[in-house]
Amino acid sequence: MSEDTIEAGKDDARHAEKMAKKKAAREKIMATKTDEKGLVIVHTGKGKGKSSAAFGMIFRHIAHGKRCAVVQFIKGAMATGERDLIEKHFADLCEFHTMGEGFTWETQDRARDVATAQAAWEKAKELILDERNSMVLLDEINIALRYDYLDVNEVIAFLREQKPHMTHVVLTGRNAKEELIEIADLATEMELLKHPFRSGIKAQVGVEF
Repeated sequence: MSEDTIEAGKDDARHAEKMAKKKAAREKIMATKTDEKGLVIVHTGKGKGKSSAAFGMIFRHIAHGKRCAVVQFIKGAMATGERDLIEKHFADLCEFHTMGEGFTWETQDRARDVATAQAAWEKAKELILDERNSMVLLDEINIALRYDYLDVNEVIAFLREQKPHMTHVVLTGRNAKEELIEIADLATEMELLKHPFRSGIKAQVGVEF
């Protein structure tokens, strides 16, 4: 047996021992994680993928046969792949409400934007309180909160005091309020490294919508 073969065998043995220790440590940690609860999940940041990650969880719920719901606070009449797929194939498991009228610079009417956001929030509360829904996605609510179309303190109080214990609520959008991040169980910031828009590439079907 060559020296290289012997050394490779030693490396394999060391790796196996290291991984065994990691596995034992991981299992010890996991044994202490026994609680379950409905999570408040925030996806924010300048990077892409906030809504996409949230819809990934919605589709997981659908795949497990769990009821869920989506309220879109900003996106308006423009068709999206997620909405088309859910409404066509999974409407029995997922309610989908597009309440927005487009981005704030499109309406240029603050009173109208506030009224639209308030209507979306009323629908969101109704869906969250319906305990048949295991998850409710509030898509781009952070934008409505950023512009004070909604009172962040009211949203936080509702999530703390009225959200059913086992219901997951996902809130997406840039510039999440610090108060919201503070009460979240899981908060993720998407960091922008590169974006095709800066190279003159427009939003494309199947990537952005």
